[in-house]
Amino acid sequence: MKLHAPAAVIVSLLLIALIAGCTQQQNQPDNDDTAQPPRDVMKGVSLSPKSFQGSDFTDFFVKASEAGSIVTWAGDWNELANTQSGGPVVVTSLAAQYEYEPVIQAQFFTQSSGQLLRLLGAATREAYVNDAAAFAQRYKPPYMGFGIEVNVLYEKSPADFDVFVSLFSDVTDAVKAASPETKVFTVFQLEKMKGLNGGLFGGTNDPANAQWSLISRFPKADLIAFTTYPGLIYKDPSEIPADYYGELSSKTGKPIAFTEIGWHAAASPRGWESSGDEQREFVETFFQRIDTLNPQFVIWSFVYDQDTIEPFDSMGLLARDGTVRPSWDAWVSA
Repeated sequence: MKLHAPAAVIVSLLLIALIAGCTQQQNQPDNDDTAQPPRDVMKGVSLSPKSFQGSDFTDFFVKASEAGSIVTWAGDWNELANTQSGGPVVVTSLAAQYEYEPVIQAQFFTQSSGQLLRLLGAATREAYVNDAAAFAQRYKPPYMGFGIEVNVLYEKSPADFDVFVSLFSDVTDAVKAASPETKVFTVFQLEKMKGLNGGLFGGTNDPANAQWSLISRFPKADLIAFTTYPGLIYKDPSEIPADYYGELSSKTGKPIAFTEIGWHAAASPRGWESSGDEQREFVETFFQRIDTLNPQFVIWSFVYDQDTIEPFDSMGLLARDGTVRPSWDAWVSA
């Protein structure tokens, strides 16, 4: 749901020197809602530095190593073709130095409008498949995702969604042929999957509009991933139902992952005011709510607040000036 890789071009232009300068590169838990989260759940954050300039950028990776063992990149699918200094290359190349696992996510449409970045004709589809396979062959990433919040595309254009279903099948085959150990997935927006379109989405909540059937359209996926922003629906973390995340185990037999998690910390928008303490409460609530799910990994959207629309602009674990929010310690210690 957040704006993905808003500085992808900046990454491409500014980080050549950074890469060149690098010399090296389940047990089921208790069902009690207050139980501690599974110890083996991998945590991480998305590529979200204070800025993409010098020490701000390198400092992000230090903070990311404190926040977990994963760093995700998400952006235009075409960036996979940039083998010199693109965002996917940067995140993958720095993984050994900063000791994290990279998760690479390629997007092909704009979530807010459902508009394709480029038409999914034969030439585009071939380029997407070839670029993904070449990236997988060269870097052997542990995870590659294709399509972000694809159920939003289904709402906007079912025909384009159908084309993507076919494309996903083709790209999965190609990536697996190039890098058999790479786990391939697509991403759904969880609130909308549940039929929750009220709150800040501006519609109404109606479970009859749930979209769970879309999961079965991706039988080749190694795992099913979700973005989740319950603060768009609920005004307080305590309102999140006890089975909000646990019910996912009944929707698919595949492993579950969360590629974006967030709750805002600002006293806006009106009627949806929040705070650093409330954000911390959500972090604690989230780990309580997943204690029976045991997801493969969970990713907090931002380390630092980013330049984007509200309420996403205050979802950092750290404020823009580096001030540590209560949610930081809650996330690190979870």
